[in-house]
Amino acid sequence: MTTALLVALGAAVGAAGRHLTNHWLRERFGATPAGGTLAVNLLGSFVLGVLAGAAADGGWLALLGIGFCGAYTTFSTLALELWSAFEDGRRREVVANAALSLALGLPAAYLGIWLAS
Repeated sequence: MTTALLVALGAAVGAAGRHLTNHWLRERFGATPAGGTLAVNLLGSFVLGVLAGAAADGGWLALLGIGFCGAYTTFSTLALELWSAFEDGRRREVVANAALSLALGLPAAYLGIWLAS
């Protein structure tokens, strides 16, 4: 299978997975859209960390790292949600969401690397 097809397949699963995860978090826990984005970004950081720690390359990196994680996680959604909260005057939410995304995303990636190494 070509690299482009592996990326496309991973992206299709990742995008659907993000949608389903956000829906499940809203239904099950009453999560806000920003909470769902935070959750998928942290999980995606962890998965990408596992791939990096396992020194994944070739097909696995294309399928899971570029395709799945690229579509499952989303910086653009984070940026839009931060901007929307900022415009609505929810400054604490902006700071908390941005801080948590970095403060928890980096350790999630490191944990994945550490576990896979």
